[in-house]
Amino acid sequence: MKQILMVFVGFCLTYLGIAQDAFQYQQPPKLMADMLLAKPTPAVSFDDKANWMLLSERNSYPTVEELGQPEARIAGMRINPNNFSLSRQTFINNFKLRKVNQENELQVKGLPATLLASSVSWSPSQTKIAFLQNNADAVDLYVIDVATQTAKKINKRPLNTLMGGAYSWLDDNTLIYKTTLQPASAAPKRPITPMGPSIQENYGKAAPIRTYQDLMKTPYDEQLFSFMATVQLVMNKNGVETNIGKPNIYTTISPSPDKQYLMIRTLRKPFSYLVPAQLFASTVSIIDLTGKELKKLADLPSGEGSPSGFDNVQNVPRSFDWRDDEAATITWCMPLDSGMIAKKVEFHDAVYALKAPFQGEATELFKTTMRFRGVSWGTSQLALVMEGLTGKQVARMHRFNPSTGSLEMLMQRNTTDAYNNPGSPVTTKNQFGRQVLMLVDNGTKLLMNNTTGSSPNGDLPFLAKFDLQTKQQEIIWRCSPGQFEFISDVVDANTMTFISRKETQTSTPNYFMKDLLKKIADRPITKFTNPYPQLEGITKEKIKYKRADGVDLTGDLYLPKGYNAAKDGPLPVFMWAYPREFNSAADAAQVRGSKDRFTNISWGSPIFWVTQGYAVLDNAEMPIVATSSDKKPNDNFIEQLKLNAEAAVQKLVDLGVGDKNRMA
Repeated sequence: MKQILMVFVGFCLTYLGIAQDAFQYQQPPKLMADMLLAKPTPAVSFDDKANWMLLSERNSYPTVEELGQPEARIAGMRINPNNFSLSRQTFINNFKLRKVNQENELQVKGLPATLLASSVSWSPSQTKIAFLQNNADAVDLYVIDVATQTAKKINKRPLNTLMGGAYSWLDDNTLIYKTTLQPASAAPKRPITPMGPSIQENYGKAAPIRTYQDLMKTPYDEQLFSFMATVQLVMNKNGVETNIGKPNIYTTISPSPDKQYLMIRTLRKPFSYLVPAQLFASTVSIIDLTGKELKKLADLPSGEGSPSGFDNVQNVPRSFDWRDDEAATITWCMPLDSGMIAKKVEFHDAVYALKAPFQGEATELFKTTMRFRGVSWGTSQLALVMEGLTGKQVARMHRFNPSTGSLEMLMQRNTTDAYNNPGSPVTTKNQFGRQVLMLVDNGTKLLMNNTTGSSPNGDLPFLAKFDLQTKQQEIIWRCSPGQFEFISDVVDANTMTFISRKETQTSTPNYFMKDLLKKIADRPITKFTNPYPQLEGITKEKIKYKRADGVDLTGDLYLPKGYNAAKDGPLPVFMWAYPREFNSAADAAQVRGSKDRFTNISWGSPIFWVTQGYAVLDNAEMPIVATSSDKKPNDNFIEQLKLNAEAAVQKLVDLGVGDKNRMA
């Protein structure tokens, strides 16, 4: 009996082995596979004068070798421990350069045999381009000479890009970057026996906190994080590497406009098991280019102590940044309400400044009645101050005069009111190479660019002039109906010369030179072709419908090529949606998106299935609206989610295109 059992078990194992060998990766239909693997159109980047353009090509998806790299999950990050970088990145696989007024593309020479590039950045004079090369065992820094179209590796020690901000240009021949201290093989080994228990203490009070993935769990995680994240700051000038200060864990390295100082943020222990690395306790300081500390600005506590609730902040300085219109002035914000927005005070935040050499007391610049959101610097007489409240979905823009300290409100709007979004101020480079406000019409108006341009007729991007005296905005150009076009680059504001990106349902996005003064026909710069011919003939329509309580909704309906509802009957449906919160039903009902956009396919897109006989309702609006002034939108989340879904299902049934019993 024992022998028979052994034979039977052996037979089963043999059979399972054969069956396992017989299985192979299953493939989708060829039509879907071809779309999945189609090479996307290149990303395009122009220099400031629109003389040169960089074409960055990438594959649709990473290779198995890329996905097979090791991965450690600690401190809220996913790390490749072999090369001191983040895992799961999207890489550029080729670079080409082209003069804007010529058609021939020039292949960049000197690139690594297997290019896995990221973090592309033009030099201050736009004559060079830097990028990171992510090898299996190291990250290198390359620089492309635009004139010769040649790339060259410039670092001698491998870079450490784990905490972001891997490098910065100081001038055309000088870069600052972070390097590794030891090879990956020197990483601490996970002990077989734990060093001790993992302990978390509860101090007897409620402390709501966001949920994060991949956090620290053990003392070994702390050891590994310290090893992986500690770097040496290096300055590379004409190929010569010089250390700046001592090794540390840097999260921020920001050069001053005059390139004489660095604002740094470094992490310090104890590390938190409740928040990711970017929220660990830290120190913010100003150092010179040798690493000497000139001013400690703040010792910041761990983010796990942040109070819960919209617009509540820790009672510590925040938003450290350089003033772009001055050589070396650091600014920051401090709450005036102990960080609690419900506190009844006239002003909730104050913004301060401290000039080089960073001695003495800071100067108060202005106070805000809401939470400070940032400054766009312009001149010694003009800056734009943003403030707002997330909980109330409201934002304000003020005109600030740095010379007098006066603060004047220019506009207030609901952040969910897409129709009245003025866009963003267009910027230009100043003498320090920093982006500052661009003024037109003898300094009386701002140029505002809205690359979305939501309207009752769908998204129609626009360019406008905002008059600083009348506080009125005049649209000087708007996308024509039947296409989707936005201004991507300002070539010359005086001659009103721009580069735009234009697309339709059937034409791939391409770039054009646009002259608003001469009003001549747009000159095409690129001629990219459709990477998805499989989608030709499908129909796309923005449908409108109401939910039971009267809120207007929209969605993008895709139907298969040649489909006829009367003849073919209702189809199975994929519906793709994500809920958003609104305090205003009117804002929730606004039309978002454009039926005239070209359909681009990403790995997670449901649109693949329209080629297989499904109807697809993409971007189905799912607003969650506050039902009264004393209610939060999510107070009846599930009920409103049902209203949204039922309205979408019923609309598809009424159109005759959707089978109510076959919807996902």
